[in-house]
Amino acid sequence: MILSEDFFRRDTLTVARELVGCTLVSRIDGCETRGIIVETEAYRGPLDPAAHSYKGRTERVRALFNGKGLVYIYLIYGIYWCLNLSCGHDGDPDCVLIRALEPVDGLDVMSRRRKTDKITNLCSGPGKLCAALGITKELYGTRIFDPLSPLTVEGGTANTTVEASPRIGIDYAGDAKHWPWRFTLSGSNFLSKPT
Repeated sequence: MILSEDFFRRDTLTVARELVGCTLVSRIDGCETRGIIVETEAYRGPLDPAAHSYKGRTERVRALFNGKGLVYIYLIYGIYWCLNLSCGHDGDPDCVLIRALEPVDGLDVMSRRRKTDKITNLCSGPGKLCAALGITKELYGTRIFDPLSPLTVEGGTANTTVEASPRIGIDYAGDAKHWPWRFTLSGSNFLSKPT
């Protein structure tokens, strides 16, 4: 069952936690690939110095102001795309970064795109998972809850054990770098970094 728009219209920390265990599905270039979301990070707009929308509306973050369940993609280090999903209560330009997946379907396609056969390395980071699933800036603004979308998220299992820890790579964010807004699937071997 594809997650609805209402799933994303809730508290951002709840959305980030409950996305762990769900399945991200990509249908790009005639290839379907799937991975279980094992790691996310929450970003809380104007409340969060680590959020891209902290200083308000810009062209870069317009998707975060245009609704919930929209794809927000940005480039890091000039080479890696990162996938975020807009969420939160109406008026809040919040999002969840999808940090890592456990690959489950289309491993041959992912391996070809990533040029590696090591399954634990295919999607163990935000840039890696975008490359493996064929996600680029062309998907910016896509409605993740639309069944015809090239990207959708299917619901997970209720018995998922999730751990919280500080987010990664945001030393510039002052005290916010310590907030436990990174959510990981307990015991997963597919995380971007150990907890």
